[in-house]
Amino acid sequence: MPQNLSPELPPTGNLWRTEQLLDLGYGSRAIRALLDSGALIRLRHGCYIRASLWNAQSAAARGRQLIFAHAHGTRTTSTGSFLYCHTSAARLRRLHLWDVDDTIHLLQKVRPSNERHGRDVRCHTRPFAEQDIAEVAGLRTTSLERTTADCAMMLRYGQALILTDHALRRGADPEALQAMADALDGRRGIRTFRRVLATADPRSESPGETLTRELILRLRIRPPELQLEVLSRAGRHRLDFGWKREKVALEFDGKIKYFDYRPTAEVLFEERRREKALIEEGWRFVRIEWKDLFREQQFKGRLLRALADRPGS
Repeated sequence: MPQNLSPELPPTGNLWRTEQLLDLGYGSRAIRALLDSGALIRLRHGCYIRASLWNAQSAAARGRQLIFAHAHGTRTTSTGSFLYCHTSAARLRRLHLWDVDDTIHLLQKVRPSNERHGRDVRCHTRPFAEQDIAEVAGLRTTSLERTTADCAMMLRYGQALILTDHALRRGADPEALQAMADALDGRRGIRTFRRVLATADPRSESPGETLTRELILRLRIRPPELQLEVLSRAGRHRLDFGWKREKVALEFDGKIKYFDYRPTAEVLFEERRREKALIEEGWRFVRIEWKDLFREQQFKGRLLRALADRPGS
């Protein structure tokens, strides 16, 4: 181990258990110095990450990193004795999650007796079959359908709907999900699960679009067409929500918050160009952001005014 006051991190690797650092020659004092200097971050008891990597990650990537840290800390591999489940499996699958904490969820056939888990870990013991097991990023997780069902029974309705929309979009089998719901009478959360299955729609492409669709339904506004494709002199334009008869388009502008990319200037220019062409043909645009979803009366008023103001009236 370097004996100076400012030890350097190992040149390779990003994630270490305490014993790995000790084996590399870093004593407890050196580890503390690396933590104090900000070069090293402790993710959980006995597991550390290179700070430069952690600081560069998005919130979604950090959520996944915490799961990898748990796996690394417990030496878990694809042959481990438990599955990552619920929102942890959803994170590993990169499903859309909204307002969900970083608790690590494990599924085991029997509740562990002597094994100690950290305060950030929650164990579940509901039975699972071979078809409920999958592998994601080298870790054993619940299948896409089992993950969706477990999350829908644990989360609030809006959270569950966001995740289920995305799971269906990613290929989850709706018949398998319905069969799961039919077999879970009396289980806690089954009403939410069944309600979600009755209203889920894979055409919603972001959490904001899901909650917008749910709000329109709840406010009893006539449903629009989702991902409506229309043509103009500028080409093809796909609208988040559209009412053809009234020529009203509703666009959700909060996607950047939930995706790890930003539209380029060229993409934004082309989008505005197509929108201008549609406006020339009589289309009107109502643009909303995340905050508008929680101002229900204002949202309803804006949308109903746009739908009532028909072209030529």
